[in-house]
Amino acid sequence: MYKVLLVEDEQLIREGIKRLIEQLSSDFTVAMEAVNGKEALTYLDSGMPDLIISDIRMREMDGISFIQEVRKRYAELPIMIISGYQDFHYAQQAIRCEVTDYLLKPINRRAFLTALEKIRGKLNKMHGMDSKEEGNPYLASSVLNGNHNFTIRTVKEYIAAHPEDDLSLKTIADFVDLHPAYLSHLFKGETGQNLSDYITDIRMERAKYLLSHTHLKVYNIARLSGYQSPKHFALVFKQQVGVTPGTYRDAVGGDVKPTDVEGS
Repeated sequence: MYKVLLVEDEQLIREGIKRLIEQLSSDFTVAMEAVNGKEALTYLDSGMPDLIISDIRMREMDGISFIQEVRKRYAELPIMIISGYQDFHYAQQAIRCEVTDYLLKPINRRAFLTALEKIRGKLNKMHGMDSKEEGNPYLASSVLNGNHNFTIRTVKEYIAAHPEDDLSLKTIADFVDLHPAYLSHLFKGETGQNLSDYITDIRMERAKYLLSHTHLKVYNIARLSGYQSPKHFALVFKQQVGVTPGTYRDAVGGDVKPTDVEGS
């Protein structure tokens, strides 16, 4: 297990990066955390990490100054910069310090995984290990598949928790930090179902539950199921379920006869 020194002054971002590392790789663990470069240097006096992940702009000592100090001590230590500043000047400085990778916030999962895999390969070589024979159960391809599974599970959980909200492809893709077209392809490949069809299924299940367990009028059920137009909701419901919302409510013994939607 390779030890990571994580240098980031925002606690929420540090925690997010730690979770991301846990999700994407079994080879790295955050062993040390620091809120700025000055604090991070004290860790280097007492312990040696295998990888440093650092922000650029921090109080006390910024990332560039910190990296310059690290390079005076350890010329080969892998360093990954994560910055929210798309400023080429910082990138140039980081490159001159021979950082291993430079990523921008918000972190793209695939780019982060690729960077970790590249660093893992470098560390394996430094330690005289063959990456294919080191006993690591999560090589790049399997980690990617695991990440796919996690992504699909996250998407499904988000949809289940927000059936009444905006569930456009772009909204969901932004939530999991993926390109919309890639997410659409990934979801179909992993589940065998179009994302839009899956969303409709979840919304119909919500509608059926509300029709059979509440006294809500159909136009309220439509809204709570993600449809602003009651007529459109009634049309989709009949296409998917085979009967109108009113007929379904009657069949399952609902107490309310929905008369507020034309054709219900």
